[in-house]
Amino acid sequence: MSLKKKILTTLDDAESLLCEALLALFVLLLFVQILARQLFGYSIAWSEELSTYMFVWFAYLGAVVAAKKSAHNRVTFHFAFLPKALGKRLMNLADLLWVAFNLYFVYLSYDFVFVRMNLFWKAQTLGVPMKYIYMILPLAFTLMSIRILWNVYVSVFRGAELLDPEAEALAQMKKDHEQAQA
Repeated sequence: MSLKKKILTTLDDAESLLCEALLALFVLLLFVQILARQLFGYSIAWSEELSTYMFVWFAYLGAVVAAKKSAHNRVTFHFAFLPKALGKRLMNLADLLWVAFNLYFVYLSYDFVFVRMNLFWKAQTLGVPMKYIYMILPLAFTLMSIRILWNVYVSVFRGAELLDPEAEALAQMKKDHEQAQA
């Protein structure tokens, strides 16, 4: 694999990698906090606050990863009763409405974080300006919108059928079962 392709692949997986790192770090931090409290009677004051903020970032970036994989929870049962082409168009329309909501939320959160938020508002034990913690809001919703738009592009212009990982696994199991029956 060329260096350019490796860099593009790494950038494409940046949200997943950051999610994995955040998950590992906040679980480790909580584990160390529990050990310190139970074994040594000592509490690491900043660890719970940092773990909470890491979890929040993890959750929002996880939503971006789910959007990338078309794995968000949504009601799609009714599309099965429609002609396939119409169902696909309606799904894409729903995704575009989702992007519109996301972009409105980006506007609101950007205004909150960069215009209205008091610069002196800091995390209690960490002392970090809350602006950096809340920055995940416009960032995640922007990234989510980009991922959704990309999925709509792939669906509409490349004709790909995007399945979430669970639906893909179920389709593969059904295919394997049918082959075993034959």
